[in-house]
Amino acid sequence: MSETTHEIGGTGPSHRGVESGVTVVMAAVGLTAIIGSLKVGAGWGGEGPQAGFFPFYIGSSLIIASAVNLAQLLLRPRDGALFAAWSQLRLVLAVVVPTTVYVFLIPYLGIYVASALLIAVFMRWLGRYPWHIVVAVAIGMPALTYFMFEMWFLVPLPKGPLETMFY
Repeated sequence: MSETTHEIGGTGPSHRGVESGVTVVMAAVGLTAIIGSLKVGAGWGGEGPQAGFFPFYIGSSLIIASAVNLAQLLLRPRDGALFAAWSQLRLVLAVVVPTTVYVFLIPYLGIYVASALLIAVFMRWLGRYPWHIVVAVAIGMPALTYFMFEMWFLVPLPKGPLETMFY
């Protein structure tokens, strides 16, 4: 993206700052993989590769790729490009925050209740649908998912206290 502040409109984090931040985070993920691999064994055992063999090389690849990205970033001249305007990031967070809450609620409420809540929040808050449609879809989709996975495919999904009352 070579858009400048004027082309996006507004202010926000710089492209260079976000790119360097992601590079450092990915290098940290690679380092974590290497450390974990060394703890469980990253070599070649009598029966073949040890448990940490492949994760070690994946972590190493992440660190090498991060180093290359960081070097390219530092060699490029600063252009003042924005990654995104704060208003754009607020729209992204409007999706990321409820989805994150949804993921954390699944172990406590079960996938069906958590999904109904997520669908209802998105439809009402972001879609501005009327309540009768929100309720129908928020109950209908998890019910359809239940029948498809639990009844037809026989794949159990995480259940919460409400679902376990029915068993």
